[in-house]
Amino acid sequence: MATARLRVFPHPEEEPDEADVPSISIKLSDLYPLLAQAYRDDYVWLRDFEDDELLVTNDLYEVVRAFSNCRPSA
Repeated sequence: MATARLRVFPHPEEEPDEADVPSISIKLSDLYPLLAQAYRDDYVWLRDFEDDELLVTNDLYEVVRAFSNCRPSA
């Protein structure tokens, strides 16, 4: 039976991982249905990204902020 060999690599403290740097542009219209389904069906992978921050345009931010202050009427 072969023994497993483990290799240890130093963790770079100053250089951000390329996977963590936002670099891909995507339309909200492409993203929304996928996120909505993942949220509705409680996909576990979606929770992995709960604390990630998104960059949005100023107008979208203002609309979302205004919408979050609205209360549905009965």
